[in-house]
Amino acid sequence: MATLADVAKKANVSKMTVSRVINHPDQVSDELKQLVYTAMEELEYVPNYAARALVQNRTQVVKFLILEEIDTVEPYYMNLLTGISRELDKYSYSLQLVTQKSKNIGPYDGLIVTGMRDREVEKVMVGLEKPVIAYGENRRDVDAIDVDNRFGAELATKHVYDIGFRHIIFFGINLLEEEFMRSRLTGYSEVMKAHDLIEESYFMKNSSRIAEKKALDILSRVREPIAVICASDRMALGVVRAATSLHKRFGEDIAVTGFDGVFLDRISSPKITTVRSPVIEMGEACAQVLLKKINEGGAKQGSVLFSPELIIRGSTVIGRE
Repeated sequence: MATLADVAKKANVSKMTVSRVINHPDQVSDELKQLVYTAMEELEYVPNYAARALVQNRTQVVKFLILEEIDTVEPYYMNLLTGISRELDKYSYSLQLVTQKSKNIGPYDGLIVTGMRDREVEKVMVGLEKPVIAYGENRRDVDAIDVDNRFGAELATKHVYDIGFRHIIFFGINLLEEEFMRSRLTGYSEVMKAHDLIEESYFMKNSSRIAEKKALDILSRVREPIAVICASDRMALGVVRAATSLHKRFGEDIAVTGFDGVFLDRISSPKITTVRSPVIEMGEACAQVLLKKINEGGAKQGSVLFSPELIIRGSTVIGRE
């Protein structure tokens, strides 16, 4: 069985460096980490994480708290959890899903929270002694990971403007108390103001059926070309269905954009032009930031916003799938 000394010799580094890579990877350069990880893999060396956890008074457990209603078939969270788990697995951490009531039941080293409203921050944080980060923008100075929601909405709105649409409306989720929703609305609003266009916003539950019903009402009355900037792919899916039923020509009579880019954008016909969030990578970052915070005794880490990507498809451009 390979030892730590064997790994050090194989990687041509000191045993102290190998130990630091295993116990404090945030303190080591990527180049050194790669050398050590490669040597560990070639020698099939497995660190004794149980012993390390005992020495450091760690549990090797991270909890994930979801404070919002989610559809059990929603692929978004599966991608997020995949990213978190993939990163935690590198350090032999396990991931537990918990509820608001159970978050303090059982030992753990850190907590990732999603769906935390501004008004709920104090309630969520009360009694917590372990490091916490949020998945999602917030105004309460909680360390967080999210996509740049404002920039994403700007990309979508600029796109439909550039292809010739001047009547551009916004379909938002009725969660204006959430920072991500305010940011997406701001992105739309700023582009509209920059081009002296009249803003028109509607807010509803994040439901394709409800969005379809609202779109049918609006599109049946509107005669000029219209673009609908949707705050989610789920809503965009409903708007596409409504436009199709009214025989609207995509890219001419109507343009529809979504947000998220996780599966739902690809099951529509035509496929939806969307603002894609790198959800798996964001999940990995959640784990990385939280583990760094744990290793640094709960030190402030700040917030990280990932850049979104506009994926142009047939819901806005003629001839695209």
